[in-house]
Amino acid sequence: MLCRIGGRGNFFHCDKCGKLLLLLNLNEELISLTAIVVECFIRLQYLFESRQDVTVLPCGHTIHQGCLKEMQEHYQYACPLCSKSVCDMSKVWEKFDMEIAATPMPGPYQGKMVRILCNDCGRTSQVQFHIVAQKCTHCKSYNTRQTRS
Repeated sequence: MLCRIGGRGNFFHCDKCGKLLLLLNLNEELISLTAIVVECFIRLQYLFESRQDVTVLPCGHTIHQGCLKEMQEHYQYACPLCSKSVCDMSKVWEKFDMEIAATPMPGPYQGKMVRILCNDCGRTSQVQFHIVAQKCTHCKSYNTRQTRS
């Protein structure tokens, strides 16, 4: 695998996962070798050429701090690459619970079951359909999408 963007010494190839990994040097001191999976070489080149600060999301993807702030200003709290939540959403999920409890389902939808995929834990569930949202039975996240009705 050829990779010279950002300097050859900044990368290594992981034989376990088969991906190219980026080594981080934190605070100008090599505290420990921290690896981040690099999946988009175009985005990686842009990150290295940019003078903006970069942050690592909980899912391991990297993003400019300014881009993350702009996403949050527009109420976007999911990674643009993998759709996992980028911050603790438990308070938001509590509000969803209250909204669902306060919103009765119209007759034709009562008891309708749907299959969902959770963007946060990656697991599938069969849950009762609700017009507000569907909750993952495994991790209790509402960051889900319907896969089948």
